[in-house]
Amino acid sequence: MTDQPAIRFERVGQTFDTRSGRTEALRNVSFEVRRHEFLAILGPSGCGKSTLLRLIAGLLKPTTGRLEVFGLPVAEPRDDIGIVFQKPTLLPWATVEDNVLFPARHKRGRVSAEERDQARALLAMVGLDGFAKRLPDELSGGMQQRVGIARALLMDPDILLMDEPFSALDALTREVMGFDLLGIFSERPKTVVFITHSVSEAALLADRVLVMTGRPGTVLTDMSVPAPRPRGPETAKDKAIHELASTLRDLLLQRDAA
Repeated sequence: MTDQPAIRFERVGQTFDTRSGRTEALRNVSFEVRRHEFLAILGPSGCGKSTLLRLIAGLLKPTTGRLEVFGLPVAEPRDDIGIVFQKPTLLPWATVEDNVLFPARHKRGRVSAEERDQARALLAMVGLDGFAKRLPDELSGGMQQRVGIARALLMDPDILLMDEPFSALDALTREVMGFDLLGIFSERPKTVVFITHSVSEAALLADRVLVMTGRPGTVLTDMSVPAPRPRGPETAKDKAIHELASTLRDLLLQRDAA
């Protein structure tokens, strides 16, 4: 293993042409993410957080600057990057197991017995053992999001992009899912880029937190999280975590006031 970052942004800018004119979403964005690091991104709505994920995923090309994944410019979607969306977008007519297997079927038109075994193992890991043959509408919102996480892990990606994956859940389910996510990535380490509007969620889950400015988005600050791993419910009571969350909240509020 080298010191080469998993993800590297160098002065990246992104502009979109719209009916009402040009919109500058990102300006001069520079940061790195180490392999198996958990990076959370906070910022006001419309600051370009989701655009960052689309760039990493290869769904967009930077207007300016350079973006690399494992040392190579990002030119198209990659098999070693998985995405968990804000809503799980499951196929309503397919079983839970077949929803998890969708990436393999979409890529090759078929799935192997080994991949079916892997899908069932992933479902067990996310707490859905015994639900493989259920349909999505038989599951709660939190359970559906677990299916989305299992689906993103099927191809065993090196990088996992998570776009506000728990925002549609109630507060208690969201907290439980956060702790479950810590357990999953303790068992299967990944490089994670996690977008959230929750300051406490970012402080609890991440190794580092980026705070973005308003549009055009750029990096306002980059802060390390002063909590060792593994983490659990007791971490949420840690004084250092509360102090970090307070600092992050003040930064966001000051930015909004400005």
